[in-house]
Amino acid sequence: MAIEEPPERSSELSPSQALLQMTAGHWISQAIYVAAKLGIADLLRDSPKSSEELAQYTGAHPHALYRLLRALASVGVFRERGDGSFELTPRATCLRSDVPGSLRAVAIMRCEPHFWRPCGRLLHSVQTGQPAFDEMYGMRFFEYLAQHPQDATTFGQAMFVNVAQKHTAVAHAYDFSRFGTVVDVGGGHGALLTAILTTHPHVRGVLFDQPHVVEAARPRITAAGLAPRCDLVSGDFFASVPAGGDAYTLSEILHDWNDPQATIILRNIRRAMPEHGKVLIVEQVIPPGNDPHEGKLRDLTMLAILGGLERTKNEFRGLLRDAGFTLAGITQTASPMSVIEGVFV
Repeated sequence: MAIEEPPERSSELSPSQALLQMTAGHWISQAIYVAAKLGIADLLRDSPKSSEELAQYTGAHPHALYRLLRALASVGVFRERGDGSFELTPRATCLRSDVPGSLRAVAIMRCEPHFWRPCGRLLHSVQTGQPAFDEMYGMRFFEYLAQHPQDATTFGQAMFVNVAQKHTAVAHAYDFSRFGTVVDVGGGHGALLTAILTTHPHVRGVLFDQPHVVEAARPRITAAGLAPRCDLVSGDFFASVPAGGDAYTLSEILHDWNDPQATIILRNIRRAMPEHGKVLIVEQVIPPGNDPHEGKLRDLTMLAILGGLERTKNEFRGLLRDAGFTLAGITQTASPMSVIEGVFV
């Protein structure tokens, strides 16, 4: 059973202490990764266990595992008891694979070598403006995933974290009821389209993605009872998209690509949709100023790994303009996502 979080430390760190703490961030992320890979949180689900017991289950070195768990306990992930055993904390519970919104796949994905190593080459990306991943692996990130099914599975699991909440928030915040047909471009397994069609029963949908993605989505759409109202179409959004939709959604697609590539996708949508249609970009909008924002840090991942970027309002405005649209408005949702609406110029 998880215990309460420890109270925050009251003393404020000095600037040098705070900076040193930041530079040690990789120690924490790698330690969480190891615990996630070994499934430690699942093993502690029912009762506390010693590092020796956990080592028997995982094949790890007992004392080395103890040192790992002791370090994680110092930052509130797991807790060491008086008898030397370890138990879950609320943070550690998030690493269980059987809890809603589990972060285990995210912790694993972010520190797997193919994801972690390019981030260690951020200097190359800052100096060149090019993704370090391409330079290290000789291919684009999604090409790599196509050749490495296990890494692709972990990536897919990580992308589904809290996806239902995000997409439900989008479906409720934006008025999709005005549309007859919504085409979800790069719609993956149909999470956003499922939320839209469930919330708005009279709307029809078209799920558009690569052939293997569409086939994986088919049973999900059927299980949701949406097959009669949802067509599944495969293709390449850099070549064309299905015609005739009243709205075209792009959920966390454009941030994977640089401006010239994103413009190609948007222009293909513009050619396919009628003049009354709308393009709806579902992404984070980077705010101005110095306040913390998750997207500002995730943007560095996009730079080093995918060559894409998180965008500001003005950057979305320029991107839409170059593709023949004008920015009609931005709808905030109860999640970090916003709906950026583009219409014909």
